[in-house]
Amino acid sequence: MPDLARLTATEAARLVRDGHVEPMEVMEACLDRIDQHEGERHAFAFLDADAASRAASRPRPGPLAGLPIGVKDVLDTADMPSQYGSPIWQDWRPKADCAAVAAARAAGAVVVGKTVTTEFATRTPGPTTNPANPAHTPGGSSSGSAAGVADCFFPLAFGTQTAGSIIRPAAFCGAVGYKPSFGTINRVGMKIMSDSLDTVGVIARSVADCALFASVVSGRALGNPDAKPDRAPRIGICRSPSWDHAAPETQALLAQVADTLARAGATVSERELPASFNELETAHPIVMNAESGRAMAWELNNARSLLSEVLRERLEWGLAQPEAALDAAYATFAATQAAFPAVMAGLDILVTPSAPGEAPAGLAWTGDPVFNYLWTSLHVPCVTVPAGNGPNGLPLGIQIVGRKGEDRATLAWAQWVAAAIG
Repeated sequence: MPDLARLTATEAARLVRDGHVEPMEVMEACLDRIDQHEGERHAFAFLDADAASRAASRPRPGPLAGLPIGVKDVLDTADMPSQYGSPIWQDWRPKADCAAVAAARAAGAVVVGKTVTTEFATRTPGPTTNPANPAHTPGGSSSGSAAGVADCFFPLAFGTQTAGSIIRPAAFCGAVGYKPSFGTINRVGMKIMSDSLDTVGVIARSVADCALFASVVSGRALGNPDAKPDRAPRIGICRSPSWDHAAPETQALLAQVADTLARAGATVSERELPASFNELETAHPIVMNAESGRAMAWELNNARSLLSEVLRERLEWGLAQPEAALDAAYATFAATQAAFPAVMAGLDILVTPSAPGEAPAGLAWTGDPVFNYLWTSLHVPCVTVPAGNGPNGLPLGIQIVGRKGEDRATLAWAQWVAAAIG
């Protein structure tokens, strides 16, 4: 019998469906793993092992029947606190699940607990450590979700992304992360910060797991990425305007991946973005912080002293942006989103770094989203898959980017890339 805690979601679901394994056995294996490692990992903001065991003993039927999931603590749950990584909301219990969690439960999933997020999924990190090396950050803001999947606490987890909060921590922890096209997964019941950017996504141990989970909670048919395509992909290697931030290991990785994909049969070419896309470096923080400042009006007016200084400063900076600057930033979003299909002409996907390099040492900083904010601004689907290790033995990821709305194809090609790079 395999180690049930290490199964992918698709493997576990198949064993349960075929009657070879009971959902309770999978849950017990995951809870044993949590018991052994959570003292060092600190992946959970809230954990109720007894409630998870009870739910797994009588799971609802469905494609996720009995599968354990982690829920990032900016997504509301009716039976667990939703604290958003902030003392302002300590012990707050909403009356209802957010839409995504409700859909997962309706499909049979069992919520193990709420996973650690940075403060309002944007600033001050929590205590979560990287399973590959606890002296390093797991990334953020979906810190607990990425670390929990990588450490076999659960095979599936929700994350959210405003800049790089799914792709970067998944890459740092050696997991698979999928940020869907903007709006694919319903955000009702999420603590939204930036209405133009915030995206609900998933973290798992395989691309097929991501497709399964996201299909169930979005109601969209995202296919089976494990199905063999009838041809090899046309891939554009994109260094992006952030290339100067790439560590030596990332520069070497992208070159190595390009060679490997070409040897596997892909048509590989260089594809850089037009100079106008450089304007997103300025536009993204203006939109993110201006919208967040308005979304946080209650906290700023009623609990300002409980916000971290760095978050308070960024919110105030965003609110101080003149109307003309915000209008210009929105115009940049619209122009680059409209121009992106032409950038992709003749290609199926872009391949680009997931992060500047390995996870930084220490827990005070979750890393730079410099290789992520651009794609989040464009509202396009992104997938990170493991791609080896860096000089310190920590995981590296490679990011696959597709056209907006073409998530099914992007996931399929991401699996092709993952298989090719081994």
